[in-house]
Amino acid sequence: MSKGKSFLFWCLALIITISSAVYQRYTGPTYPIKGKITFEGKLIYYRFERSYSSNKNYLLEIRVNEKDIEGILFWRRYKFDKDFNIVLMKNENGLKAELPKQPPAGKLEYFVEIRKGNKKIFLPEGNTVVIRFKGDVPNFILISHIFVMFLSMLFSTRAAFEYFNQKPNLKFYTLATIITLFIGGFILGPIMQYYAFGQWWTGFPFGFDLTDNKTLIAMIGWLFAFYKMKKSGNPKRWVLFAALLMLIVYLIPHSILGSELDYSKINTK
Repeated sequence: MSKGKSFLFWCLALIITISSAVYQRYTGPTYPIKGKITFEGKLIYYRFERSYSSNKNYLLEIRVNEKDIEGILFWRRYKFDKDFNIVLMKNENGLKAELPKQPPAGKLEYFVEIRKGNKKIFLPEGNTVVIRFKGDVPNFILISHIFVMFLSMLFSTRAAFEYFNQKPNLKFYTLATIITLFIGGFILGPIMQYYAFGQWWTGFPFGFDLTDNKTLIAMIGWLFAFYKMKKSGNPKRWVLFAALLMLIVYLIPHSILGSELDYSKINTK
């Protein structure tokens, strides 16, 4: 294969990998809800976190430069409390109130009411926010996990382009994908999850964590492709299949059906 063709394939693989990572990040349930809205002639900026450290309270701040505007924070433990707790927000260089920290994997459901006189609005509009608390993960583990999983996706996507080569180098890219996926998804991933939620693995057969399960599906796909490299007369199609499967898996937003604390099983007093 010419150097120009190889360079083109690497560039395309990099673009697809980055695009899928960005899509996954911005569509996931941990990405903050943020925006701005005009209320009584004043512009209000808001940002509602959906993932936060379990070691400290979450300070919710809404940017508004108007002393006559009031804010009320409503919150309750997700899927456990029936009634919302009500907290009057302080108006000190913006509206401020705290959500109490929760144990790892604990979730709170919340929203804010903004008032001025007889007028009021709710943020976010027509919905509530669910925030999940987690333990702090060492930066080394977090960065290593993200980097190695990124490499795995890059090798996987690059392997797919070998389908268009007359003499494809399938073995190298397949093994590179399997090795990086194993390190990132089955070594660093569980370590990171243990720091965050106190559990190593919550996918099959122990639970329904979609992040763990989609990693397992991707690995099975690549192991099957590696097996077919020696058994099939056309191994390129199996490598392409594994790469497409992994791309589909990566497009599933991160942390969907993730660890969730069952408040009924702990002392909730």
